[in-house]
Amino acid sequence: MRILGIDPGLHATGYGVISASSEGLRLISAGAIHPSSPRVPLGRRLQELYDGLREVIATSQPQALALESVYTHHAYLTTAALMAHARGVICLLGAQQGLPLAEYLPTRVKKALTGQGHASKEQVARAVGMWLNVDASAWASDVTDALALAITYAQISKVHAAMPVLAHRRARRRQRAAFSPVSG
Repeated sequence: MRILGIDPGLHATGYGVISASSEGLRLISAGAIHPSSPRVPLGRRLQELYDGLREVIATSQPQALALESVYTHHAYLTTAALMAHARGVICLLGAQQGLPLAEYLPTRVKKALTGQGHASKEQVARAVGMWLNVDASAWASDVTDALALAITYAQISKVHAAMPVLAHRRARRRQRAAFSPVSG
């Protein structure tokens, strides 16, 4: 399965595409889209983001999309509003392409990759490098965050895929326990 992770932003939107299979995770592509400067009208910058991500999707053919959820402190409401514009474009593009969307809070991603929800950017970058067996130190944090989102999707979907099997096994054990003879 190919998974596209996106770290949204209007200055830089990081993306990372990985392949998840029974053999593990493999890097397909990664980079960042840099819309024009804030002096350019917002609509034009959103169009540039849309076009750039549409090209990434056409080239990499992902089957799922992982996106960072909006989380902000009350002091940064303008930043959250601008990020919401970028997220809206990404959600629209994903829906148009028929991609299932999963959203993760940054703390959830950090916990999935490093085991701690408040890991530093450097710890996340090292974890991404270890998961994908690449040197991630040269990438910008937007790119490593996007790859971290894709890795998180792969890990969580693997757990969810195993859950019906585990539930079935538990139900069978309960059935056997209910019908086992009692010695007396």
